[in-house]
Amino acid sequence: MSCENWRDKLDAYVDGELAPAEAASFSTHMRQCAACAAAALDRVQMKRSVALAGRRYEPGADLRTRITNLSAARQRRGFSDPWKVLLIPALALLLISLSVKWYVGREAAHRERLYSELADLHVTALASATPVDVLSSDRHTVKPWFEGKIPFSFNLPELQGTEFTLLGGKVTYLAQTPGAQLIYQLRKHEISVFIFPDQGEATAIAASSPHRALSFNEENWTQNGLRYFVVGDVSADDIHALSKLLRDAG
Repeated sequence: MSCENWRDKLDAYVDGELAPAEAASFSTHMRQCAACAAAALDRVQMKRSVALAGRRYEPGADLRTRITNLSAARQRRGFSDPWKVLLIPALALLLISLSVKWYVGREAAHRERLYSELADLHVTALASATPVDVLSSDRHTVKPWFEGKIPFSFNLPELQGTEFTLLGGKVTYLAQTPGAQLIYQLRKHEISVFIFPDQGEATAIAASSPHRALSFNEENWTQNGLRYFVVGDVSADDIHALSKLLRDAG
């Protein structure tokens, strides 16, 4: 299939709407075509920008001051004690409600940014001519390769008897924090496994069972002081199956 035909399918690929066979073929094509790989990355980054631009308004720090001033002004105008009894709980309830909305919105925005950065790392690796720095399907070769390159160690699962194949790994960074990116293959689909130290705001996010983030299925959890993220364009069941293998190995 020509690049022009693939370009017509870029949006469907990024949105996860291609049939599995077509998605696998396009992933293979991207590893051989820098132009299509760059176009796919542009689409992912555009979706990320739109998602961030559409997040909810976050109330500013001056909200409490405005409400306090309003309360004081009403009291100066001669509010009776019964009205004060009603007004103060109402204002407290409003402040609590707005604070909860602000916190939820802040968490959602952080989660969206984190997923977008991981999606960028995943697509960038697949689009690269050398997606991994250590090319091996042997976990006993890949794991030792990371020693001295990242400030932690991890265990990799035995894949014999499963449909998953380890392709290799590379050192990657999230908010300047070094970590490991492992690439697995399942029925011609590539899945990224990211491992970072579970510390600081960069990786702070509620653990979740498989769900869809942007155009990929994703699952994350913490274990032994590490944060794991599994990202790929396979089904949620496949993401969960690989995640379970990694959990059991840890």
